[in-house]
Amino acid sequence: MHGKESAIIILHEIYGINPHIQWICEQYSAAGFDVLCPNFVKPSDYFAYSREEEAYQYFFKHIGFSSMAHEVKTMLIKARGDYKHVFLLGFSIGATTAWICSETENVADGVICYYGSRIRDYQKITPKCPILLIFAKEEKSANVSELTSVLGQKQLIGLHVLNGNHGFSDPFSQHYNEQSQQIAQYLVDKFLIDLTF
Repeated sequence: MHGKESAIIILHEIYGINPHIQWICEQYSAAGFDVLCPNFVKPSDYFAYSREEEAYQYFFKHIGFSSMAHEVKTMLIKARGDYKHVFLLGFSIGATTAWICSETENVADGVICYYGSRIRDYQKITPKCPILLIFAKEEKSANVSELTSVLGQKQLIGLHVLNGNHGFSDPFSQHYNEQSQQIAQYLVDKFLIDLTF
């Protein structure tokens, strides 16, 4: 049995486990969670932000949402047996994967999705647990207001659109927006506290 009663599974962006994801893992570990962070980018290196196009090609050629979601669901089922609370936190492709996993009953206590613009391809999914969706107002690959108006009609969803571009919550990114990052962190902290107490 693990020493902590809550686990959080963190799902990285197309870049892999880069300094931003390492920083996120450290934050949640310091907050008392057991942190699980699968690496879908093999080998264990990560793509620099300047290699965005290459990282996208790699993801769609070698990984894809269905295999990523399948692996995460397997992790969730195992974690469910080990912990009182299990949460899923994803960024970008990780957020879309977390969204896909949210339709599986009784595996996660809560799901948090940061700028999962590809959720637009999976709008028919109905989450079976509380879910917090955080979108950037500026998203080059998606119409955020259209997407959020559809998603906002579903049950169990907390939905927020914050100022900034895709990646606003990442202090290592050129799109970092400190104010929006702090608002997002407040929303996430409140979401987690409400579900664990």
